[in-house]
Parts: sequence; C-alpha cells; structure tokens
Amino acid sequence: MKAANLYAPGDIRTEEVPVPEPGEGQVLLKVKACGVCGSDISRVMETGTYRFPTIPGHEFAGEVVELGPGVDGVPLGQRVTVIPLMPCEICDFCRIGQYQLCENYNYLGSRTDGAFAEYVVAPAANLLPLPEGVSFEMGAMTDPASVALHAVKKLGIQPGDRVAVFGVGPIGTFALQWAKLLGARETIAIDIFPEKLAVAAQLGADHCINGREEDPVERILELTGGKGVERAVEFAGHKITQEQSILATAKLGSIVWGGISHSDLPLREKAVDGILRKELTLVGSWNSSFAPFFSDWERSLLFMGLGRLKGEELITHRLSLDEIQDAFKMMQGRKEYFNKVMFFPER
Repeated sequence: MKAANLYAPGDIRTEEVPVPEPGEGQVLLKVKACGVCGSDISRVMETGTYRFPTIPGHEFAGEVVELGPGVDGVPLGQRVTVIPLMPCEICDFCRIGQYQLCENYNYLGSRTDGAFAEYVVAPAANLLPLPEGVSFEMGAMTDPASVALHAVKKLGIQPGDRVAVFGVGPIGTFALQWAKLLGARETIAIDIFPEKLAVAAQLGADHCINGREEDPVERILELTGGKGVERAVEFAGHKITQEQSILATAKLGSIVWGGISHSDLPLREKAVDGILRKELTLVGSWNSSFAPFFSDWERSLLFMGLGRLKGEELITHRLSLDEIQDAFKMMQGRKEYFNKVMFFPER
C-alpha cells in the first residue's frame, strides 16, 4: 500500500509498505480522508514522533475492510471515524472516564502508525459509525469538532451570553458553532487572516475582528457597551491573544484556553489585575472526551448528521499522498494560505 512514513523531523516519504494486519480486537480500515491537525505540522517538521519510522495522521475516516480475531458486530464496509487515543483503562483518570488525561496512552499517528496511508489498523472499540449523509471529509473532522466542544462546554454558557473565539481555524470555527448551539446570543470571531474570518462569518459568526487591522479588545468593549463578553475561548495559542481574552471578558466571566503556545506567558499587570478584580474563571482544555456516556465525539457526529454542524467550507487543500512532502513544507513556511488540509490516499 501507499503510505507517508516519517523517518526524522522534516523527512517524510511517500512509499510502498505492506498492508498491516489487524490483531486481537482490531479492524483494518481503508482510509478515505485524513486531515492535517495543527499539531501534525510541528510533529512532522520539528519534534518528530515517538519512534521512527512512523506513519502520522490521526484525523480520519474510512471503511471497515477486515476484522481481527475477537471482533464481531462490526459490519464490513461500515463507514466510520476513529478516536485516535487508546487509553490504558487502568490509571486513575481512566477509571473515572477521563480518558483524555490517561497517563499511559497510545495514540494513532504519533506513538503507532496512523492514517496518512491507504490502510490503517485501529481498535474496534475506537470506531464510531458515520451517520447517513455525513461525508468522509466531515467524518475526518470529528476530532477537531470534538476538541472544540470539549472546550466550549467548560465555558458554562448561559442563554443570552456573548462568546468571543480567538483564533478561528478549524477548531475555533467549530467552537463558534457550538457556542450558538449551546445558547449563545452572539459570537465574535477574532483572527488575523481575512480568509478564515470570511469562513467564520459564512458559518454563523455575528461579528468578525481582524487583529491586524484593529484592537480586538477595544472592538469587543465597543460591541458590548464597555462590559466585555461573558465567555471567551482561545485557540490561537499565542500570548497576545491569551492576554486579549482576559482583557475582553466581563466581570464574573469565564475563559477557556485550548491553543497550544509552546512558549512562556508573561502577563502584564493589567491582565493579572483583570483576573483578580473581575473574578474571572480561567481554565485549560485538553483534547476531547469520549467516555463513558454521551461523548463529545458522539454529539459531534449527531449534529453533523442533523446538518447543524458544518465544516467542509474549512477545507482549502484536497491532496494525494504523493503531495505530502511539499504540503508540509508549505504549511510550516506558511507559503500560501491554508485552513484545513485533507489527504485522500486513494488518489
């Protein structure tokens, strides 16, 4: 089969490799679509995976083509998406259903081979069927949609709240939609790329602020009569927008940070005072919840199936695996505008 193997940071090669065989409790999937997560860019081009070579890729959807020993009840040909995190099931956090905080997890695309390939093996327990009418492209975006929901739920949105989303790439744009679905009166999108703001507006953002053209904090205060928004979520992962999220939030408001910054965060006195004097609640959000009951993944698929959660407008590049090396160089160097990049291994 054709696959993209990472041999070292920056050294990703499309080559022929054997089709993997499903082991106990696993299934073999034919990959139909696999998206690039923001974390994939730094992992492929800078930090590397946990072993070499490894096939990256964890945001994907496909078809079940073979069952491993001990698997039943999974129809061949079923259209599915796959939760990439494989929890240990025995640590303290797994025992309370907080699998995203597992201390001994495995992970498709970084710790074991992922889906930048024609075929991938995955645990049958990690499969989720795609609802009728949900495309493979949308199925491959269940992961970012679930990450967005996990963060937005932490905001504690009340009917009538105004919600600001700093950074409207795929996760941020899903967060805007979730905010409305959970009761927000207005949503405000903040980014520095006009193309991303245009998509955010297309998908329902009430106000869009270009941080290169105006001060987001001043504009938000203007829109809210000087009070600020009741809720803010930050997905840009930048110290500037992290501080802005504090300054733009109203008294007794809540803020969730979900963007990975890879840097220190020196807060100015004004921001620190804002947390204290406004009695703000600031929490972090990591990955998504998929156990034990109605998970972020199941809810995302439900709303996709209902047509109330959209995302195909985010896709800017539809590529074959033969284009993967040039694509990652482009993304790392930001040589052209991109939002969600999607690979189709069958091409």
